[in-house]
Amino acid sequence: MIPYFSREDVGLILYYLGKIIKGMGIMMLIPFFVGVINKEWAPSVDFLFVSLLSLSIGSIPLIIFQEDRDLNWRQGMSIVAICWIVAMFLGAIPLYLSGHYLSFLDASFEAMSAFATTGLVLVNDLDHMAYAYNFWRHFMCFIGGQGIILVAITLFVRGGSVFKVYVGEAREEKIMPNVIQTARFIWLVSLTYLVIFTVILTGINLWRNISPGRALFHSVCLFMAGWDTAGFAVQSQNVLYYHSPIIELVTAMFCLLGAVNFGVHYAVWTGKPRELLRNYELKLYVASILATFFIVCTGLVVHFQFPNFISFFREGFYQLVSSHTGVGYSNISVQNFSYWSPLAILGLIIAMGLGGSSTSTAGGIKILRIGIILKGIKKELKILTSPESTIVVEKFHHIRDMTIEDNHVKMSAIITILYITLYLVGGLIGVFYGYQFLPSLFESVSASANVGLSMGITSPFMPAGLKITYIIQMWLGRLEFISAFVLIRFLLSLRSSE
Repeated sequence: MIPYFSREDVGLILYYLGKIIKGMGIMMLIPFFVGVINKEWAPSVDFLFVSLLSLSIGSIPLIIFQEDRDLNWRQGMSIVAICWIVAMFLGAIPLYLSGHYLSFLDASFEAMSAFATTGLVLVNDLDHMAYAYNFWRHFMCFIGGQGIILVAITLFVRGGSVFKVYVGEAREEKIMPNVIQTARFIWLVSLTYLVIFTVILTGINLWRNISPGRALFHSVCLFMAGWDTAGFAVQSQNVLYYHSPIIELVTAMFCLLGAVNFGVHYAVWTGKPRELLRNYELKLYVASILATFFIVCTGLVVHFQFPNFISFFREGFYQLVSSHTGVGYSNISVQNFSYWSPLAILGLIIAMGLGGSSTSTAGGIKILRIGIILKGIKKELKILTSPESTIVVEKFHHIRDMTIEDNHVKMSAIITILYITLYLVGGLIGVFYGYQFLPSLFESVSASANVGLSMGITSPFMPAGLKITYIIQMWLGRLEFISAFVLIRFLLSLRSSE
């Protein structure tokens, strides 16, 4: 049951929202310095302006309300849902000022796509975008992948309010003893891998005779968008721009790592590598990748149009990994999908819809929910085939040994149904605007599961109504519905109390 709100909630919600907005203002100083280093004065001024604007807006509710109470569940979830919308609008301002977007709606679409780690783009002339703006596109992916709320937890939010906003951002597991330590560990993992893979990619780019500064910039941006399963790229051709099997291999590696539960990372980091073999979710994830890759391969073989097996594997497997991890990187052009069979496209749609691991940077239904539903079905079958007095217990290992409870199965089934409904509704809206059903469904699942692959529907020239539809889908998919529903209840409660 979604709780009732009162006007007393407004001040506290705005107070904590102000803290998060100030955090956004601080984050915008990083692309400001990127612009200064590259002597891009106009972009630097834009980011300084938006940073000061965010700090000013964020300070207003802190001065007016001066609340010092802890949040309850309804307030925490409302803050999470609102902050993603506010972040979208603030993040869109420098993008729009760049002159690379036809409208503020397009810039807002791209900002939501970045924060939600989706990767669908509406940018124009990306190949000539200033470093500061381009960095901001990828840095938003990095912020959104770890979670806007994790920024707030690390910098501002304390006390009993922490867990409420943490759960509101579709995270349930505390990897460390408390949420603040968990947030810091997630940042530690991300920053460590950032250094490792940036060094590797920079070395590859230098070996390919790319200038040092450009090599470093491409490497940092590729990692931030890949690790956080966003799929943005520095160039308009995405990963295809590099024409490099080595870069494809390295990006596939950190895409797969980014889609793995942070709890598994913690287990390995703390000397428990056996978790890789015991973890139920991870085993299901590998099985799902193999199963969906089989579907894709079967579809591609039907219309085999490849010069050799290596190109067949590169194209098929890379798109599959990109889909299943929710990254959206692509080593082919959009036009290449025109010769993919419907079965191969369906394989990608299933992979995108299933998504990655829980408590990771990936989107979609999440493999663990599918696993819980399967365990629930197995438990019910055991109950039906056992004597009435038998007590049936179904367990699995995920970081620790866990017992299947009815409420686990119920919530997993509800979220799964909501995702499938969102996928279908978005696909039908695409059909309403005149697109064929399969490409419309592909685009809808890509937006809702925060993937970013496109069959060509997503463009600056698609209908405004479809842009708004995809923004809502990206928002709902990233928050996994519950926080968004609580916010809607909050807004309706305010209206009914007038």
